[in-house]
Amino acid sequence: MRLKRSPFAFPLATLAALAMMFISETAYWQSTRSLRELGTIATARLNLMNLSRRVVDAESGQRGYLLSGRTEYLQPYRDAFADIDAAMRWLKDYYAASPREAPAMVKLEMLVQRKLSELDATMRLYDEGKSEAWRAVLLTDIGKEQMQEIRGLTEQLLAAEARKDAAGRRDVDYTLLLNRIGVAAMTAISLLALAMYLRQTAALETHRRERQEAIEAERDQLEAEVGRRTAQLTELAQQLTELAQHLQSAREDERSRLARELHDELGALLTAAKLDAARIKSRLAGQAPEAAERLGHLNEILNNGIALKRRIIEDLRPSSLSNLGLIAALEIQAREFAQSSGIEVDCQLEPVSLKPSAELTAYRLVQEAFTNIAKYARAERVEVRLAARDGAAQISVCDDGIGFDPRERRPSAHGLLGMRYRVEAEGGRFALDAAPGNGTHIQATLPLVPPP
Repeated sequence: MRLKRSPFAFPLATLAALAMMFISETAYWQSTRSLRELGTIATARLNLMNLSRRVVDAESGQRGYLLSGRTEYLQPYRDAFADIDAAMRWLKDYYAASPREAPAMVKLEMLVQRKLSELDATMRLYDEGKSEAWRAVLLTDIGKEQMQEIRGLTEQLLAAEARKDAAGRRDVDYTLLLNRIGVAAMTAISLLALAMYLRQTAALETHRRERQEAIEAERDQLEAEVGRRTAQLTELAQQLTELAQHLQSAREDERSRLARELHDELGALLTAAKLDAARIKSRLAGQAPEAAERLGHLNEILNNGIALKRRIIEDLRPSSLSNLGLIAALEIQAREFAQSSGIEVDCQLEPVSLKPSAELTAYRLVQEAFTNIAKYARAERVEVRLAARDGAAQISVCDDGIGFDPRERRPSAHGLLGMRYRVEAEGGRFALDAAPGNGTHIQATLPLVPPP
């Protein structure tokens, strides 16, 4: 009781809470800084390894060109130069603020430049036709010694980064331990506060009864305020519905744009790559069996890429809907779903006159229904119906799966909400009938296009 009535109880609790918040925030910012430093260290290690690898690639490209005279080796050689330059710029900026590793970085840069100059000089001698000169340069041990020094310096810098990484991880562990201590202390304080709260409950009950009459007097005013807020929420809900409809339209437009770009640009790139591979394979016929085999594998990969591109385009914007019409597109979709899932699909589709946007809504509704059936329904049979009834087009998807309770909030219910918004955006109605053990029945009614 003395603690409860003490004037210092609340200030002490506030001070303890602020101390715990300070510990938590300090732990958070220290962890964030350590993680950023670990990310930078990882990038430095990646650039060091990439630098070493690309120097080897440049030397390999040079040797391949000198020994075979084939220009195919020049592209890896030039690409290696560009990557080396980018890695060197990043590493120079990174080690500029590190006095311990800066001398090693300066020496590494000098050795890499020497190595690249030697490679470039040998290439110039070869292009000028000075066979004896470039062979003499190539057969010396200078390049080997330079590569050994480059590897040594790279390993030295990688070891330094590994030490930094270990230190950063220890710092993170320490920070997390500090945070755990703070959380434990805060939990203890919270339990103490709960005990004090329970002791004061009886006094608060008396005070509550004294304020009951005042609360009843304010109730009417609060009810009026609730009515006003309810009207505002209704208006906000309408605005959110309109926004959701706009987002649905924007998403379909974006899908159409992506489908066109994939069809035009990616299709052209894959086709060009396939043609180039075919030309190279024809030129290597009988000369390099291993290369021909690799080109055959490359051709298969390109064919798979083209097929994947087509599937992605079909998912983004079904061409069958634009070219063949709604009924043919639904039949194709049902047939592909039956083949991929092993579920029997019965389609009874009648011609209906719908706007293009309404046809796309019907197609997406069936597509989303098939997706949900494949994931959750455990169904053996699905029925798809499309017909004109009472001046409107009715489309339904019914399965004999395990069903569900529509009144329960489900994390996977966004697809059903998307169906409802799509149908309502077209001026239609959406209905869902489901029960555990009785399957699921989805039905949408869309307005028909009036006859001319």
